[in-house]
Amino acid sequence: MKEWKRFWMEEEGIGVVEIILILVVLVAIILIFREQITAMISAAFSQLDSGTTTITDELDVSVGE
Repeated sequence: MKEWKRFWMEEEGIGVVEIILILVVLVAIILIFREQITAMISAAFSQLDSGTTTITDELDVSVGE
């Protein structure tokens, strides 16, 4: 009986369980909102791409002047 009580009072593995539960929740959120996350990342990269095109078009690189 004392071993059983000591087993329930032991808290060494609690940190590992909490980390696993947090990872499970994060994976579930990613799976649920997968399409929205993909759309948001695609939009961000397209804005980045159009921004770099604008910057390179505005640069005047003159060699030898």
